Amino acid sequence: MKSFPRATTFTVAFSFLLLAVGCEVQPTSTVNNNATGGASPTPTQVAATTMPAATPETGGNRVPVTLPVVDALFATDEKFAGELKEKLQLTDAQIDGLRGAAREETAKLRESDDEDYGGTATAAATRAEERMREIVGAEKSGQLTAFVRERWNSGGEGGGNGAGTAAGAAASTGKINAVPTDTRVVVNTPAYRMDLFENGTLVKSYKVGIGYPEFPLPTGTRKASTIIFNPTWTPPDEPWVESGSSKVKVGEKVDAGSALNPLGLIKIPIGSPSLIHGGKSAAKLGTFASHGCVGLTNPQVQDFALQLAKLGGAQVTEEEVKNYAKERKETKNVVLSNPVAVELRYETIVVEDGKLHIYRDVYGYRTNTEENLRAALEAHGVALDQLTEPERKQVTDALTQMSRDARGNATDGAATTTITGTNTNTSRNENTNANANKNNNANDSGAMSKDDKANKNTNAKNANGNTNSSSSVTRAVKGKKEVVIEIAALKGKGYPAPVALDTGSGTTKKSSTRATTRKRA
Repeated sequence: MKSFPRATTFTVAFSFLLLAVGCEVQPTSTVNNNATGGASPTPTQVAATTMPAATPETGGNRVPVTLPVVDALFATDEKFAGELKEKLQLTDAQIDGLRGAAREETAKLRESDDEDYGGTATAAATRAEERMREIVGAEKSGQLTAFVRERWNSGGEGGGNGAGTAAGAAASTGKINAVPTDTRVVVNTPAYRMDLFENGTLVKSYKVGIGYPEFPLPTGTRKASTIIFNPTWTPPDEPWVESGSSKVKVGEKVDAGSALNPLGLIKIPIGSPSLIHGGKSAAKLGTFASHGCVGLTNPQVQDFALQLAKLGGAQVTEEEVKNYAKERKETKNVVLSNPVAVELRYETIVVEDGKLHIYRDVYGYRTNTEENLRAALEAHGVALDQLTEPERKQVTDALTQMSRDARGNATDGAATTTITGTNTNTSRNENTNANANKNNNANDSGAMSKDDKANKNTNAKNANGNTNSSSSVTRAVKGKKEVVIEIAALKGKGYPAPVALDTGSGTTKKSSTRATTRKRA
């Protein structure tokens, strides 16, 4: 693979700085370790409702722990190092070693417009596991992995806002494809979709950009309490900052409105390391666009800010939003009197408006399984055995096709399922990494583009962790992202279809489905 290419070095640093700079530590609710996210209360708006546990294959528990993620936590979470020492009993030498290894790995990570890809999220997680074991020992490495994963998902507050209480625990248990009954924002990462609900009614939908697999968008429920218009930006003390551009210096604030500021017109903190923010091009929506944040175009984020302000009880007019955009030098913080819950889900199997949507498992969490399929159907009152033979065949094919990571590799441990009648035969690839190249040449041609096949040798090396000293983040999804199947038994059931979908292209798609409150199945 190629290391730092001919592309402008500042562009690279500009993109990578997004993670550490924009994502501020905010009070958060308890991290939700199921794939659906789930309901979790904000101080004034969210009523906790006990719901059945979600699917066994959990998204939150499968967030890969990579050294760049560790580096981001050191950079953005001032309590992180202290709690490693206090809670995990790591020594100063071990913490310094971990910090150094994380920064070294981040410095190697390069972003390229070429189709010459570097390592995968799986390979990055494997390298992180090996290095952490070397630094802290085998006994502590497992604890460290769990701690980093929880920290990344929870927003750096270790599960505040009810964590450890009965109410907090109940509220963090979500039903799969749950339709909110309160006011909240719901982001489903593999669907690249963000929804605004007001008192249980879906009022607006947005197509969004998500975090790279190497910097995955967390799962769980956060809160939005502040809208920041014209945010400033302070480059973090990272090894790639000044080497990426002579125009950007560590610790020197970049003014609001500057061409060097990557945050766009508006940012909304939702707990470290994540933001909802503007500054993205329309081409980055529906794909990977950030380092642990939800990305929007500037027009989208302006519209979203207006909607959020209204739901959060803040007085912000459309004229004021336009004026803030004109006066880019002035930063304005608008505090919501009623903080709004922001629920981050990772659901690849979704019953939506009477149809079954199966999304690509872009982060490789192994969620497209028969077990999760059964759970999704049963959550809406339909048993897998009720499906017709043609429907079962379509579902089988879709699960296999979508059980590939963003680069087209079969996800580790993914099941290839054949459903016939009431019997199900499942065979698992227990050695996915060793057979990654074979899987890429399998009969599942529908899940692979010509570009996938052209890069199969590179991907096979990457899957086995054989990477050069420099790696590149996964910039795009290879192949199909979604399969939609008509299921007769699901008619009239499921999560609502998008309403007034803002695709970021300057037009809004009207949904054929009216915005209504849906009853839980």
